[in-house]
Amino acid sequence: MLSRIERGLVSPSVETLERLAQGLHMPVSRFFGDQARRTDFCHVRAGQGLVVDRIGAVADYRYELLGHSLSGNLFVEPYLVTLLPEAGPYVTFQHPGLKFLYFLSGSVTYRYGAKAVEVGTGDTLLFDATVLHGIEVIHSGPVSYLSVVFTLRE
Repeated sequence: MLSRIERGLVSPSVETLERLAQGLHMPVSRFFGDQARRTDFCHVRAGQGLVVDRIGAVADYRYELLGHSLSGNLFVEPYLVTLLPEAGPYVTFQHPGLKFLYFLSGSVTYRYGAKAVEVGTGDTLLFDATVLHGIEVIHSGPVSYLSVVFTLRE
């Protein structure tokens, strides 16, 4: 499959890109940028973030990549996540790294493993992203939040 992607014979799905990124110990964002080297500084103008499909896209979650950084062994991927009007609960996110969420609008119940907490505008969460997590109930919308994933390169 990798050879077919390299030769431009097929376009990989987001799921395939995520598996490749995981195997290469790098963030998915590296496939979409023009910077293949270490990046210590990244500037993205308002409204100019790269809209990418991530696992949550199947639940009508819109991800706008606001930049990325690779400095030493640390990958940082900040996203503006917006739940589209058709969005529903999605509690099966699970991936390497730490995740920080800052809720910009709306009110939800957020599930983290066996715990559930009601969060709203201005609330934050910080957790180990290897545990199943995600929005369990949408109480009021529109819902948007800043999601920052921190991953160590092995």
